[in-house]
Amino acid sequence: MDSHCNFNKQFNQLQVIVEGDSFYKKVILNRPDKLNSLSYGMISELSKHFRAIEMDPTVKIVILKGNGKAFCAGGDVVSVVGSMFSGHWSFGASFYKKQLQLDYLLATYKKPLLSFIDGMVMGGGAGLSLHGRFKIVTENTVFASPEVAIGLFPDCGASYFLSRLPGYFGEFLGLTGARLDGAEMLNCGLATHFVFSKDLALLEKALETQTSPDMTSINQILSNFAQKPIIKESSTFKRSEIINKCFSKDTVEEILLALEQEARIKSETWIIMAIKSIKSGSPISLKITLRSIREGRTQNLSECLIREYTICCNIARATASTDLYEGRRAILVDKDKKPKWEPSKLELVSFDMVQSCFSGIDEDDWKYLQLPVRNHTMHNAFSSSNL
Repeated sequence: MDSHCNFNKQFNQLQVIVEGDSFYKKVILNRPDKLNSLSYGMISELSKHFRAIEMDPTVKIVILKGNGKAFCAGGDVVSVVGSMFSGHWSFGASFYKKQLQLDYLLATYKKPLLSFIDGMVMGGGAGLSLHGRFKIVTENTVFASPEVAIGLFPDCGASYFLSRLPGYFGEFLGLTGARLDGAEMLNCGLATHFVFSKDLALLEKALETQTSPDMTSINQILSNFAQKPIIKESSTFKRSEIINKCFSKDTVEEILLALEQEARIKSETWIIMAIKSIKSGSPISLKITLRSIREGRTQNLSECLIREYTICCNIARATASTDLYEGRRAILVDKDKKPKWEPSKLELVSFDMVQSCFSGIDEDDWKYLQLPVRNHTMHNAFSSSNL
């Protein structure tokens, strides 16, 4: 019994590390060989640690970071979907519920939370970091929402933060899975500060040596290290006119048609890549993604998370399609990159099929996501309203 307990303790400690003194805490994702992708155990540990730290009156600053070349590549889709495939879809529901509750906790966190996003950040990693007060990116940061490529959709609050980006840039990111670097994230509003990777250790030291840190001193320290990076001329963020023209359309079919028309006028690489990405993604995932982001425009974060949980459960349950299971096989397991989507074309995805994924599940033990009442203002760049 003792050896089993010790193994579990060591396993969890390997994946999530907490360091620091009484008023300064670092929470470190430590699964570098898996790009810090989130397992069920990691999410449980993170939830436990963040709740304990929030209740500790001596802690004044909290930093979230990842070991290795990635901040966090998202949820561990291979293992989670594998467990669903060999067991029951409700395992996926339990995973998503715990993950979304953690995202909500961090979005409403009562202490200054600084996410050091030095490397790849996708999916669940974006959910951990992009709802918080301070989002620090570097020249190594790469953000993407590639979920439609594996039969999923941008979740973990993505329908909230993508829908609040300038114009229809969020629809572009969600439907194409296009990547952004740190400079682009800062300029579109996904990040609050840009700091060179080599300076992060010095920034940590400056924060750590504050004897009585408060918001004023934290902001001042960040200002001392923050840079104003230049966006590349090739950046899609500089293509806002065409992106708004195409991605403001009402349907995915119309968006694709508009992009194809633009491609005939000017054969720019990013347009060709956007068309290719949309055509290779799961048709039902694309339609779910567009509707989810559009609904997110008029909803607060808690409403978005509740809706996203319902969609995730329906996708896990294969209510309208088995594309998640096929996407996992083709992209992440067999890696033949030739998924056989069902339905296979956008025009075969009916309104009712999409609607079924936004509807509650009629099973005795299923309930809508319930989020705790937290009388705290959300501190991020997207909104200052109570959740």
